[in-house]
Amino acid sequence: MQKFYDFPEFVELTPTARVEKSRHGWRAKCLQRLIRLDLPVPPTVALPVETVKAIATGQMPYLAPLTNVFGQDFLISVRSSPENPEWGGPGTVLNVGMNDAMHQRLCASHGQEAADALYLNFVQGYAIHVARLDPDMFSAEAGDGALEQALAAFAEEMDDDFPQDPLLQLREVLRSMARAWEGTTARLLRQAKGAPAEATLGLVLQEMALGIGPGLSGSGTIQFVESVTGQPQITGRFRGQSQGRTNAVDTHYLTSDPRGAALEDVAPDVFAQLCSYSPVCRTRLREEMQIEFTIESGRIAVIDAVRVQRSARAAVRIAVALAEDGVIPRDEALLRVEPRALTELLHYQVDPRAPRDVIARGIAASPGAATGKIVFSASAAQAAAARDEPCILVRRETQPEDIRGMHAANAVLTERGGMTSHAAVIARGLGLPCIVGCNSITLNSRDRSFTGPKGRVFREGDIITVDGSSGEVLLGEAEMLEPALDDGFRTLLRWADNVRDIGIRANADTPDDARTARNFEADGIGLCRTEHMFFDEDRLTVMREMIFVDSPEDRAAVLERLLPMQRNDFIALFDIMAGAPVCIRLFDPPLHEFLPHDREGLRELAEAVGRPLSEVTRRCEALNEFNPMLGMRGVRLGVTLPEIYDMQARAIFEAVIEAGRRGSVIVPEIMIPLVSASREVELVKTRIDAVAAAVRTQQKAQFSYRLGVMMETPRAALRAGEIAEHAEFMSFGTNDLTQMTYGLSRDDAGRFMSTYVNQRVFAEDPFHILDIEGVGELLLIGAGRGRATRRDITISVCGEHGGNPESIAFCRAAGFDYVSCSPFRVPVARLAAAHFALLAPKQQQ
Repeated sequence: MQKFYDFPEFVELTPTARVEKSRHGWRAKCLQRLIRLDLPVPPTVALPVETVKAIATGQMPYLAPLTNVFGQDFLISVRSSPENPEWGGPGTVLNVGMNDAMHQRLCASHGQEAADALYLNFVQGYAIHVARLDPDMFSAEAGDGALEQALAAFAEEMDDDFPQDPLLQLREVLRSMARAWEGTTARLLRQAKGAPAEATLGLVLQEMALGIGPGLSGSGTIQFVESVTGQPQITGRFRGQSQGRTNAVDTHYLTSDPRGAALEDVAPDVFAQLCSYSPVCRTRLREEMQIEFTIESGRIAVIDAVRVQRSARAAVRIAVALAEDGVIPRDEALLRVEPRALTELLHYQVDPRAPRDVIARGIAASPGAATGKIVFSASAAQAAAARDEPCILVRRETQPEDIRGMHAANAVLTERGGMTSHAAVIARGLGLPCIVGCNSITLNSRDRSFTGPKGRVFREGDIITVDGSSGEVLLGEAEMLEPALDDGFRTLLRWADNVRDIGIRANADTPDDARTARNFEADGIGLCRTEHMFFDEDRLTVMREMIFVDSPEDRAAVLERLLPMQRNDFIALFDIMAGAPVCIRLFDPPLHEFLPHDREGLRELAEAVGRPLSEVTRRCEALNEFNPMLGMRGVRLGVTLPEIYDMQARAIFEAVIEAGRRGSVIVPEIMIPLVSASREVELVKTRIDAVAAAVRTQQKAQFSYRLGVMMETPRAALRAGEIAEHAEFMSFGTNDLTQMTYGLSRDDAGRFMSTYVNQRVFAEDPFHILDIEGVGELLLIGAGRGRATRRDITISVCGEHGGNPESIAFCRAAGFDYVSCSPFRVPVARLAAAHFALLAPKQQQ
């Protein structure tokens, strides 16, 4: 005999009922709000989480009082109602209470065909989802004898007739849904969506609005903004003679449409009533809602409403529109947009509504999407660009000499690498879509082809699309959405700037980078890597000549030829930034990066420097280092080959004077890279001060500058107190600092990093998310010791972590002055900084 238990009373949804989202779920609370708005919601009851949890353990509540709401012979639906709609839940069960007697009544009121369809749908759903019978036995479509066959199959499998008692049906449905929520698979699925392990389920019971019967009957959805663009637009469908989204007899558009029948034309009064719900929901619920409705003989019932699904560009437009209309405050509009989502607005994106033929997957290293012909070398990319042919540069991994090809390409795809590999960093700076670590392809440079999964071969000239936002490589030309840098985007970021309390600068190496940074309203340039200026074709040969000279005098003579080129670079940067701060990092990479690696390149170099090929080859081999990232680079070059830094300092100072003549007052920030000892800084500072004095005398002009250091070694962080004696600012280069702290190559870590993260060795890829516990502690130590020596010293982060929201939160909490990141990450950083400024007071309460 069934034993029943006393549990907290169910709640009938009325305007004044005590309904709590934490106890009854989001759907129950939303439906109550719709009732308060006088929308035609059918009678509805909410079961609290305590009751549902008890049902899952076999303790069934006494359900007879429900008949006071729904009547003795009820017909209801049961829907899940967790606290958060993103957590999912068991599927809806319709027409609970359907039995032979109800079938007969519906035959009389709605006709045999409609009654049979309703009964059959319930029997099939009950058999599959509640009784757990073989779905193949209950898949027949409505028609002659289908209902009788389903009832007979149920009786045969269960050794009992289909249950006729509505309360018995309801008990079994509730038990099935409660246990489904507690199942292992369901737990894992919702935890993957961010639900806590203890997440609970409420259930909503609602009187059926049939959507089937005489006259205008059916079901549909309506929303008043477009989900991809966010533009005001009525969208949705009306499915005649249907319940839910399937088994429609005919489908209508909502608004007049030349492609077919529309609800607006067939039933203008009904359509007008539906449209009247939009301003009510928008204003009172403070959100754009999708309304699910049924129509029975021309009478509307609102059975549910959910927040409109939206793309990132739609989310921005909707949030700004709601704030501008006074529906929500500006601060709330800022918090409604996820900072990372802004990347979708900055670039072309693959239209999510379009089909995809995915041929490979890798690490999404730089967002956006681009289509082009496959090329396998920088020279091929340049040739394609000269012909105005879009191309995709495919490499095993990129090298510094590939930069020209990356500039010419529309996107980059590499077989190896991680989030801070050369290809990823440069692509983000250029705003190029990029996928790295795509180890599902095998490159064959000799045949100029690559092989994808399942042996599919793709050759130079084939057209592919790189989706750097998802990490997917698509076959052919995909349908695209254009960037959405519209008034809504700029308005949202202007509001963010009014709130944030940490500076956001950009890493910009070229005038194009600086223009992008300026367009995205960065506070200045936080890192200008001057070595990238030397890879242009007209400078590379001079650079190589400089490397091959033997004496400081000859080296200075060759550098004189580079001086006007560097000066013009800096003049262009200063003009574009128009007085905003510009931090210039002096030459950093090892010299071998500028030398050719193949025989043809070596021969060209021999001709250029007038040396025998054998001597050039020996010299190049001698310059190679076992571990160049830990070799003669950065400040070590400035100490051992000081003429390089002398030339760069002179170019900066002469550019400052020229910019001043044009009306821009510039105080350049000169940054010494890879320091680890205060004596290094002292030596370089002495020479730069001497160059400054000489330029002032020669040009008869005055200027100021700030000298600082790039903190990239653990020792620099530990000895920051001494280093600060000679530096006005310290900027942490977290890419190299992470590499040295972990003893990991940032270019090679991608090969095994996913394994480490999956096995919880690391919580996240430390090159993607700043390691707060290790690298973060070094940052705090360095900042603390630097400020103990020099209270007014400027502290910042200029590695790729600077554009990561979690890293910005850390830097802001640590009291850093600014972060600097790739130009295309500046909008993300600006919004993230505003989020943390808004949330900080709430977290402190």
